[in-house]
Amino acid sequence: MKCCIFLSAVITLPGLLSSCSGSGRLMSFPFDSAGRSLNSPASELTPQLASRYIVFISDRRSTQDVYLFDTVDQRVIDLPGLNALDAIASHPSISADGRYIVFAASRQGRSGIYLYDRETRQLRNLTENLQAEVRNPTISADGGTIAFESSENGQWDIAVYGRSGEPLIPPSP
Repeated sequence: MKCCIFLSAVITLPGLLSSCSGSGRLMSFPFDSAGRSLNSPASELTPQLASRYIVFISDRRSTQDVYLFDTVDQRVIDLPGLNALDAIASHPSISADGRYIVFAASRQGRSGIYLYDRETRQLRNLTENLQAEVRNPTISADGGTIAFESSENGQWDIAVYGRSGEPLIPPSP
């Protein structure tokens, strides 16, 4: 049996779907060999949890793509326009309401931080004009702020951008 990030299809979701006491509960998600659930025979990488959603990377279609699982409805949510055959996605993060997904991707040998809006189905490269390698993005709960690592100054620094794609904190010289 292939080892995956969700050992034996069980994950602890502290505070999610639990009582007001604040204690977490153990939840079991189904295994689906066709890849329509959270767990599949493919590699499931870097899961991130926000509210009822789990965003993760999987190679279910022989490409490293972003997937979104709804823990309440117990299903993988379709993300039209997000995954591209020419990109290798990594390190996804999601806003608390599940509207915005941010992730790193490598396309044609160049890394970028991409923002996907589930409501408008729009995908944008936030770092298209940044002459640097970028990695490990995260998004604020309200989806308004994105932080990531950037090598713009010849070392790994933290960059903070707004959802518009503009830096909120200018890089230091």
